[in-house]
Amino acid sequence: MMRIMSEGCHTCPKKTDDICGDVCGQGSSRLSMSRIRCILRGIDSKTYIFLFALVPTIVYGVYVHGQKISYFLRPLWESPPKPFPDIPHYYNENVSMETLCKLHGWGVREFPRRVYDAVLFSNEVDILTLRWQELYPYITQFVLLESNSTFSGIPKPMVFASNRDRFKFVEPRLTYGSIGGRFKKGENPFVEEAMQRVALDQLLKIAGITDDDLLIMSDVDEIPSRHTINLLSWCDDIPQVLHLRLKNYLYSFEFLVDDKSWRASVHRYQTGKTRYAHYRQTDEILADAGWHCSFCFRHISEFVFKMKAYSHNDRVRFSHYLNPKRIQRVICKGSDLFDMLPEEYTFKEIIGKMGPIPHSFSAVHLPSHLLENADEYKFLLPGNCLRESG
Repeated sequence: MMRIMSEGCHTCPKKTDDICGDVCGQGSSRLSMSRIRCILRGIDSKTYIFLFALVPTIVYGVYVHGQKISYFLRPLWESPPKPFPDIPHYYNENVSMETLCKLHGWGVREFPRRVYDAVLFSNEVDILTLRWQELYPYITQFVLLESNSTFSGIPKPMVFASNRDRFKFVEPRLTYGSIGGRFKKGENPFVEEAMQRVALDQLLKIAGITDDDLLIMSDVDEIPSRHTINLLSWCDDIPQVLHLRLKNYLYSFEFLVDDKSWRASVHRYQTGKTRYAHYRQTDEILADAGWHCSFCFRHISEFVFKMKAYSHNDRVRFSHYLNPKRIQRVICKGSDLFDMLPEEYTFKEIIGKMGPIPHSFSAVHLPSHLLENADEYKFLLPGNCLRESG
């Protein structure tokens, strides 16, 4: 038997237990709270303790590991980018340039194109030295722009200007420029980065670049191999824009991540059309074209500076990430400085790359200046993970 309540038209059984008996006969406005009290009265003390322990743990876990959870679930909400169709890369020092160009499906020129290497510089003195020494034989003009501000709006010293004497070997072919930062707090770092790239376009014009000259667009630590640039300067009918697939290293050439670095590119310059950029600009990419050595610094202080200064500085979620002892441990282990999961688009790739990067003991096919000066740059070679504290 059921009786109908006049208030709210709710139903309630005539027979009720002792715990929830007071729910019946109440108006609809108080019914929900009554039911909650009813449920809570039915929970024993052990369950209360469990809930009070579980809920804060879950909240804390999401706070600390929320970024990992987001990255792990990335395949559910983001599709992978369109894959590049790789152009096979042929090279041997004993093969003629005519044959190499022919193997790539290109003709050979009567004389090489002029080549401009343009970079935005922050504080990567050692890597810049390796880059310019590697490319020196084939570069017409080195173009470098430096700012007194990081992309994230932090004031910085003019590091290149202070170390210019180290680069006397390129001085006759160097176009150097500086730009003042805007120091806008809270602004997206990529805005400042874009402004500096626009200024680099202007500096290239000052350097004298003209139509059909080759222009290398890449960060300082994205180093094309010299034979790649020599090939592209001598071959005719190469693509107007060509990305370079680089071997991807972290901390040194001991930790080979993969061969998926693709942002570096080479352009046949077109007045009024070519713009200095660091995103995907074509579907064509040349395989095995050099090295990308990210966070490859000599001093721990340089790691700290970049972590706070570059466009992804939001990854420093906790202050202890910047602890020098922690950074040293992370480097030697081959782990991630920001305690992040791999930035991949399939569960297979994410799981496959989880954990420290395997150590590599190969120093074959690395920049020649590195091997010729191994004592000076031993921190970049396998088996030398310890960094200087300064």
